[in-house]
Parts: sequence; C-alpha cells; structure tokens
Amino acid sequence: MSTDPADARFGPGAARLSGHAALLLGWTPETFWKATPEELGTVLATFTPAEAGGIDRTTLNAMMERDCDG
Repeated sequence: MSTDPADARFGPGAARLSGHAALLLGWTPETFWKATPEELGTVLATFTPAEAGGIDRTTLNAMMERDCDG
C-alpha cells in the first residue's frame, strides 16, 4: 500500500469527477474511465461561455451617433 499523499487524494477526487461526468454528461463510469483527460477536457470546454468579441471604434462611433439622446 502506497504512503504517497497524492495517492490518498486521487481516489476521492477521481470519484467526484466521475460523478460530475455522470451528472453533466450522462457518462457511465466505464465511459469516464476509458476517456483520456484531453477528451474529458474537450467535452467540458463546451460548458464554458464563449469569449465576447470586442467592438471596434468605428462601430462604437456609429452606435453612439445612431442612439444619441439629442
């Protein structure tokens, strides 16, 4: 039996992550354990909101002119 502290943290953390994958993704434990970290990360990235694009100065000026209050 290992005395490495990382081993003691791995089991509970993996069980928690497996539960999250089941709840969020509908994955079975078998699907979770067969997935690579990259596959899991790719799927979970779809839950991250897309970054909003900025607005350029020309568009901002046009909006201000169009929507000014007098």
